[in-house]
Amino acid sequence: MKEEVRGLIVTGGTMDYGFAGRFLENRAFDKVIAVDGGLAALSRLQLKPDAIVGDFDTVAEDILAEYKNSPDKITWEIHKPEKDETDTELAINTAIGLGCSELVLLGATGGRMDHFIGNLHLLYACLKKGVEASIVDDKNWITVIDKGRTFHAETLWGKYISFLPLCGEVKKITLTGFKYPLYEKDIDLGTSLCISNELTGEEGTIEFASGTLICIQSHD
Repeated sequence: MKEEVRGLIVTGGTMDYGFAGRFLENRAFDKVIAVDGGLAALSRLQLKPDAIVGDFDTVAEDILAEYKNSPDKITWEIHKPEKDETDTELAINTAIGLGCSELVLLGATGGRMDHFIGNLHLLYACLKKGVEASIVDDKNWITVIDKGRTFHAETLWGKYISFLPLCGEVKKITLTGFKYPLYEKDIDLGTSLCISNELTGEEGTIEFASGTLICIQSHD
């Protein structure tokens, strides 16, 4: 069996450092990639990056100098501000190139809404490449799924689980072990039917025939 390689991508979005510190305290990552302004977060969290990606138009000079003068082996990927991809997309490509099969993105929800929505679409791109990718913040754990999944109460990120179609109709959704069960229900863009569901016991399962869902585990 191929060994799983876990990657952490720290972007330049709004960062709750108290949460980030707690999140990283008992988690290990094989590869750490900083995205542009995310370098400031890495410095504050005292993380050593394997790669630094971006156009560096939002990074303070003293932060850049800190890592340029670091004795650690760091791969630098410097891009022009005028480019087709966002810095986060480039960082994901770098992480996949480093062999990551699982990715967690921190700092990817706060700040500009266009970047956040774009980051959701990047989760879909990861899914199509066989990479399990998640956007995580203090209140949310966001993934994109195209097949059934079982959720366990002891490992949920929060009380609520929501499912939203990402791109068109999702066929025959069946929810078992949820407060609001479904049986072979089709949902399409423009519905809030599957928002704020909850488990009723130790586990709950979603199954569906086709389509892609945004899955959000969350708490107030």
